[in-house]
Amino acid sequence: MPSAEKPVVLVVDDDPDAREAITAILGDAGYDALSAANGLEALGQLGDHEGRCDLILLDLLMPVMNGWDFRRKQRETPAFAHIPVLLMSAGAHMATVSGELNAAGYVTKPVEMADLLAVVQQHCP
Repeated sequence: MPSAEKPVVLVVDDDPDAREAITAILGDAGYDALSAANGLEALGQLGDHEGRCDLILLDLLMPVMNGWDFRRKQRETPAFAHIPVLLMSAGAHMATVSGELNAAGYVTKPVEMADLLAVVQQHCP
């Protein structure tokens, strides 16, 4: 269970190496980092933690439930709808997609960890 003092960040990415690296970096930076391999797992994590999450880092291209479908479900669920989302993708039109999904922002892959931390700190000081 996340601690009450640390900001909670949910990392949703189907690449296990990327997910592990990002959660480790966030943990070292003082965040409680949760992880999920796809959107369906992410919804489960949010439910398990009763929506206690301060930020979601969301990959778009994933099996089972992709980022677009996750974002739609998240926005339809009152307990989760308020949680800001930062998109993580290698897509060329991230500014457009970010706007379409009403995301708080985006980072392009491959993710530079220092840049990612800076963006996370803007949303979870």
